[in-house]
Amino acid sequence: MNFQLQHIDKSTRARAGLISTAHGTVETPVFMPVGTQGAIKAVHFHELKDDVDAAIILSNTYHLYLRPGVEIIEQAGGLHRFSGWNRPILTDSGGFQVFSLTANRKLREEGAEFRSHIDGSLHLFTPEKVIDIQRSIGADIIMAFDECTPGNADYEYARRSLALTERWLDRCIRRFGETEAKYGYEQSLFPIVQGCVYRDLRQRAAENAAAKNADGNAIGGLAVGEPAETMYEMIETVNAILPEDKPRYLMGVGTPANLLEAIERGVDMFDCIMPTRNGRNGQLFTKGGVINIRNKQWENDFSPIEENGASAVDSLYSKAYLRHLFAAGEILGLQIASVHNLAFYRWLMKEARKHIVEGNFAAWKASLGFIGN
Repeated sequence: MNFQLQHIDKSTRARAGLISTAHGTVETPVFMPVGTQGAIKAVHFHELKDDVDAAIILSNTYHLYLRPGVEIIEQAGGLHRFSGWNRPILTDSGGFQVFSLTANRKLREEGAEFRSHIDGSLHLFTPEKVIDIQRSIGADIIMAFDECTPGNADYEYARRSLALTERWLDRCIRRFGETEAKYGYEQSLFPIVQGCVYRDLRQRAAENAAAKNADGNAIGGLAVGEPAETMYEMIETVNAILPEDKPRYLMGVGTPANLLEAIERGVDMFDCIMPTRNGRNGQLFTKGGVINIRNKQWENDFSPIEENGASAVDSLYSKAYLRHLFAAGEILGLQIASVHNLAFYRWLMKEARKHIVEGNFAAWKASLGFIGN
C-alpha cells in the first residue's frame, strides 16, 4: 500500500490524499461502506460500484471467521474472489465485536476467549490468530487486535487496557512479519490507537503506534458513549502525533457532522453502519437534513426522493412511493434507502475533498445547512 498526501487545507488540518493498493486506488477523505459479512446489507455490488461509486469497503474478521469460516474463504481464493468485489477491502480485527460480547468473553494476556453469538461455541482470539485469519481473508488493509475500551471506563481500567492492546500490537506485528500474503498481493497492517478519553493515554498510544512505522494508523475506541466534543478532543490529540505521511482511519464514526469535524482535524478514512442501518429503518440523510420517510407527510408527496441527489434512485422514485414500500414491508424500500444514504456519504466525501483541494474547506463546511440535523 502507498499513501500520497496531495493537499492540506489552508485554514484547517483537513487533508486530501491517494491510497494505492493492489485492488485499486482510493481518494481520501473516504467513507467505507460496512460489509460486515462480506456483503453490504440490502445493496448489490453493482449498485455499490455504479450508483454509490464506493472505492473501498470494510468487512469483519470476527463474523467471517465464524461464518462461512476461513477454510471456505481460502478455497475460494480470498474474500475478493469469494464475494466478487474486486476493489480494495479493509478488515477490522474483531476487537470491537469481542468488546461488545461483555457477558460472553474473558480477556487474558494470551487473548480473548468468547462464545459465538451464533451457536454458543467457545473460541479464542489471540493476536497471532487474528493476523492468520486476516491473511486468509486477504483484505488489502488489516487491523491489529485490540481491546476497545468502553467510553465510560475509569482511568485505571483504561490504562491496563491500553497496556494489553500495546502488547498485543507487538505480537501482531511480529506475526505479520513471520507470515506471507496468500493470494499474490501484499497486505498492510494498521495499529489501533486506544486510550479511552484520557489525553495522556491517547498521547502515549499515538506515540507508540507512530514508532511502529506501519503503512497507516487507526484510531479506535471513540463514538462508544463519550460526548462528541470529547471525541473531537481525542482526535486532535492523536493526530498531532501520528505521522502526516500515513493515512489516519477513524473507526466506526459516524454522522455526517462527525465525519466533517474529524476531516477538519486531519482524519482520512471512515466507516460506520449508520447509512445502511438507518436507511433500513426509513431514515434518509439529505442535503436539507435528515428525514423519516415513514412519516405521513410523505404519503402523497410525488416529488423525487431528493432534488439533485447524489444517487440515481433519488430521481427515479418519489417520496410517496418509497414511503409506500416501507409501509408495505417491501424489501425494495430498504434497498433504495440504503443506496441513497451510501451515495449521500460518498457525495459528502467527494465534496469535502474538492474543497480541501480548493483551499476553502472551512467555509464550505460552515455553509452546509444539514449539519446538526
